[in-house]
Formats: sequence, structure tokens, C-alpha cells
Amino acid sequence: MADIKYEIKEHIGVLSENKKGWRKEVNLISWNDAAPKYDIRDWAPEHEKMGKGVTLTAEEVTALKDVLAKIAG
Repeated sequence: MADIKYEIKEHIGVLSENKKGWRKEVNLISWNDAAPKYDIRDWAPEHEKMGKGVTLTAEEVTALKDVLAKIAG
């Protein structure tokens, strides 16, 4: 499997942290030198390892915000 290249362009926020120090973060990340996308995933304390996550375009983030606004009341 090929190495995945990534660069965290902007750290946006932390959603949670577990007992081992892994944090679920929202970041703007460039994957394999592509245009940056918003990303939600678990990260090890020094960003040396990552869990599975989801990447979103700016348009998808806007749509998600609208959907969440419906349930957040």
C-alpha cells in the first residue's frame, strides 16, 4: 500500500479526547498534494497516527451545518 501524504493546513478544533490521548479533530487537510478539504478523524497525540475519518468539501460542510441545525433546534 502506498504511503499517504498529508499536510494539516489549519487546525479548526477538537471534538473529544479519549483516555489514551487520541483526539477527534476537525482540520483542513491537503491529502497527497490535492486541494485542502475539511476532515474529521481521530489523531494520536503527535499526529503520527490517524484513525478512519471523513473528508468534506466546503459545500458539504455547509450542507452538514444546515442538517445539524435542524436537530440542534
